Amino acid sequence: MSSIVSLYQRLVGFLSGTFMESVGLLFARIALALVFWRSYKTKVVEGTWLEIDEVQYFIFENEFAGLPIPTDLAVPMATYAEFLFPLLLFAGLFTRFSAVALMIMALTIQLFVFPTADHFWGWAVTPIALALVLISRGGGLFGLDRVLERISGSKAA
Repeated sequence: MSSIVSLYQRLVGFLSGTFMESVGLLFARIALALVFWRSYKTKVVEGTWLEIDEVQYFIFENEFAGLPIPTDLAVPMATYAEFLFPLLLFAGLFTRFSAVALMIMALTIQLFVFPTADHFWGWAVTPIALALVLISRGGGLFGLDRVLERISGSKAA
């Protein structure tokens, strides 16, 4: 029986170690990035990187009318944020900052666009939870934040 307990303890030690945590953080970074990257892709003209599809102004004006900022500002802000912050998360660069930015976007969508409990528990809870994990733990071993830590000698990334 003690060999089973010992095996279990070794397994728990491995699964709770830095390597497995970093694998989980890598997947959290990718998952959060993909949520917003997919949204970004709907906002730009197909085949372009940053050319905003004009229909987005109509959608924001009519379907997202609860936003507290003007449509002419909201559309490019949302589009460019959904472009930049997922790329940073993929790279593991400025992970905490990017996660905060995307969490603010998710909260803004929740509070001003779809302010219902069904929306919160159906969509918003996932990106918010992923962002909170990344904000609290960082990007893990597999990202450029780790390289910056080594170069600067600090753990601020």
